[in-house]
Formats: sequence, structure tokens, C-alpha cells
Amino acid sequence: CKPTSTTDIWLFLLARAYIGQFVTYLLDAEYAKMNTELKKSFEELEFLSTTADIWTAHNRSYLGMTAHWLDPHSLERKKAALACRRFKGRHTYDSIATELDNIHSSFSISNKITATVTDNGSNFVKAFKVTQPVQGDDSGEEDDDDDVNFVDLHDALQDMNVEEDVVTLPPHHRCASHTANLISCSDVDKWLLSRPDIKAVYRSATSKCTALWSKASHSAVAAEIVDEVLERKLLVPCTTRWNSFHDAVARVCEFPIAELNTISYNFGLKAITDRGFLFLREYCTVMKPLTVALDILQGVDNCFYGTLLPTLETLISKTLDLKTGLQKLGDLPETVVKIRAKNRFAEVLEIETAVLAAVTLPRFKLRWLRTQERKDNAKASLLAECRKSAQEDQPTGANAPTCSLSTESAIDELFSFEDEEDTSASVESQVADYLKSGAQGMVTLNGFPLIKKISIKYNAATPSSAPVERLFSLGKLVFTPKRNRLTYKRFEMLVLLRYNQWFEG
Repeated sequence: CKPTSTTDIWLFLLARAYIGQFVTYLLDAEYAKMNTELKKSFEELEFLSTTADIWTAHNRSYLGMTAHWLDPHSLERKKAALACRRFKGRHTYDSIATELDNIHSSFSISNKITATVTDNGSNFVKAFKVTQPVQGDDSGEEDDDDDVNFVDLHDALQDMNVEEDVVTLPPHHRCASHTANLISCSDVDKWLLSRPDIKAVYRSATSKCTALWSKASHSAVAAEIVDEVLERKLLVPCTTRWNSFHDAVARVCEFPIAELNTISYNFGLKAITDRGFLFLREYCTVMKPLTVALDILQGVDNCFYGTLLPTLETLISKTLDLKTGLQKLGDLPETVVKIRAKNRFAEVLEIETAVLAAVTLPRFKLRWLRTQERKDNAKASLLAECRKSAQEDQPTGANAPTCSLSTESAIDELFSFEDEEDTSASVESQVADYLKSGAQGMVTLNGFPLIKKISIKYNAATPSSAPVERLFSLGKLVFTPKRNRLTYKRFEMLVLLRYNQWFEG
């Protein structure tokens, strides 16, 4: 209803101002409460990971970050948005490193993060490369020099202040989904254009598909013709969504070529040839395993870092199996696997932590490894990590000497040795029982405490940075044209409260 008098207008304005102040107070209070709860949750955790990326909208840049971890009790994956703050200036590696470190420090999680996942951008890669902690030189040599060295206290204090200002970031993981997308979009495209016998048909077939997509998506009459002839809609590729090109081509290949040519004739477009249609079908066949792998790596609730290596192993084997039966693209499967997939993921395939993450997932264990040698190496790594974890879990001071007046007791105390055989046997027994267990649920790890701890540590990270991309998707919903005057802090508060489903809990 509208105000009918001057008094009503004043009352209306006062009520509106009061409601605005109340909503602002409520948001501030709930945001502070949410941050307090997050910090309290992080205090109880030993391991967690983060994802980070930069998003630009309305000529403004924002740095987003999400946190991920496994609940120590239920072993369910948990997540939370930590930041979506304004990022001013150029996106240089040092500015990115400083901002990431500030976010980690604000939640007191710098020493708990097992890895941070970002895309393959050179600025992010360099930010982590130059800020890794320097390993000390533990040479074990003692300094026998008895000379006294005097140190200037002022210089020493200045050096300490400089060390405190040094930015140190956790280990860096490159987004596996982004890497796989580079294979499907960039590497495969370059290979197709480098082959004279394929280049022409590739360009011809894809250009005709593009013309169909453009016509059907920009004309209501054309869309009606598609519905009448095909009884289904054509999918249109989207530059911001991975796999969209493959999905669009696959939809085209689902229809008979005669019906596609009927639509092309009605649109006044050139028809797809039999040769071009065969190329499109074989392209979809070869790229199918890669697109499935992309979907797996972008999972939400049950996608752990340990999923990465088994997915890559399956991708390689499934793609190589496609070599037989292809007429035009018989060399493409081997190209995807040997030239591109192994090069793009060469570093990941050799990381021991990735192997441990996969082996400590009951769903995989050692089953994803193809050779006995690799299984033996993975088992040896798991045993070594379990022994290390068992030693760390032993209470300190349990074997500390106690004062005794008895000479015999003192001698016995002097020659008391730790029984390491029992610990080693216990570790080997636990690993053997775990690998023999047929259960595949995460709750199975509750019966194997050493393996559970390793799994929580190395599977805290996600294989891709998709979670932070979803954070930016929420940002687009919040940052509508009618709300583009929101302050940077207010925008961040709304995005984080919504992502963390604070009001839904």
C-alpha cells in the first residue's frame, strides 16, 4: 500500500530506516557468530585444505576461498566458505600470496592446511612456488669452535621482525579438472588442426554444428522447427562450463543425419556430410572417458583427493581400449594418453601423497594399480607412513627415567630398551587386515585408526577447485544489477552466509 498523507510518508520512511538498521545489525551479528563457530570448528581439526581463485565482475575483482576437511568422527566431507573479498590492483603473484596468507592467518589454520587447490594460472603457480617453507640444513655436524661471537641485539631483533613478515603458503595442488579441460579443449584441438587429413573435415563439421546451435538459440521460430523435427532441444556450448562442447556434439550425434539435414535445409544452412558426421561420432567416442573423468573430479560430497589417481588410471586404460574400431581418429586415443595426459599429469602421477590418499580410501585400496610392483610399492609407502604415525602418537615422556635409590633399579633403567617389534607387528597387522577387508564404506576406517588418520590428512584436499567456482556462482546471484551498490564487505557477508547455509541450519 502507498502512503496517503505527509504523516504516513514520514512513518513509512522511519519504518524503512528502522528495518534497514535492524537487518544490518542482524547480518553483522550472524556473520560474527558464523566466523566464531568456524574458528571453533577449526581448532578441533588437525588437517584441512583450501581452494582459491579470483573472480572479476562489474570491473571489480574478488578473491574467493573455501575450506574442506573430513569429520574425524563421521568421516563425512565438510566444507565452508572463508572469504570472497575485494582484490584491488594487479593480480601479481606476491599480492595473491599475501592475501592468501592473510585469510589463512585470520582463521589460525596456516599450520593445519595440507594443500591449497587453484587453477593453472601462472600467477597462482608462482605465488606458491616462491613461498614454500625453506627446509633447514640438518647436517648433524657440531661446531667445535670455542670462540665467543658477539651479536648485535638490535640487528637480531630486526632479523626476527623480517622473518615474521615472510609469507609462507601450504603445498600447492593444481586443479585436476582444469588440467583435464586443457587436454580436451587445447591439446586435442591443436592435434586435430595439425593433421592435414583431418583438419578440413574437423573445421567443416564443427562450423556446421556451430551454425545450427547459433540459429536454434537465437530464433524462436528455429527452436520450434527443432522441436518439431527432433522432438528434443539442441544443447549449446558454454565457454564457462567444462564438457559443454562435448555434450553439445554428443546431442547432435544422437539424431539421424537425415533429420539434421532437414533442419539445416529449413534454416538455409549447409548440411553435415556423411564424412563429417562420422568424424563427430568418433570424436565423441574418444573424448567420452575424459568427460566422465571431468565430472568425477568435480564432484561435491564424495570426491576426495584420493580419487584423482584411480580416475587417471581408468581414463588411460579406457581411452587406449578405443583404438580399435575407429576409422578416422585411430591415432587420437594414443595422443590423448601418451602425449598429453601423461605430460599434463606427469607430476601428479609420481606424488607419494596422492598414492597414499588413494590407498587409504576403502573404495580403492590397491585395486586400481595395474602391476604387482606398483602394488608392492604402494603397500610399502603405507606401512612406512603408518609406522611414522604410530611413533608420533606415542606419548612423550612415557619412557623418561625416574629417580631411584636402588642400584639394581638404576642399572635396569639404564639398559631398558623399547620393544619396537611389538609396534611394528601391530602396524603390519593393521595394514594387512585393512587391505584384506572387503568393505568399501568410509566408516570402515574407524576399525583402523592409523590408516584413518592418514586418510583424513591426505584426503582433506579436493582434486579440483570446483568448490570455489561454485562460490562465485553464488556471488553472481547476490551481485544482481539492483544490488551492485553493495559495499565490498556487505557483499562478502551475504555470499559467505549463503554458501555456508548459515540460516538454513
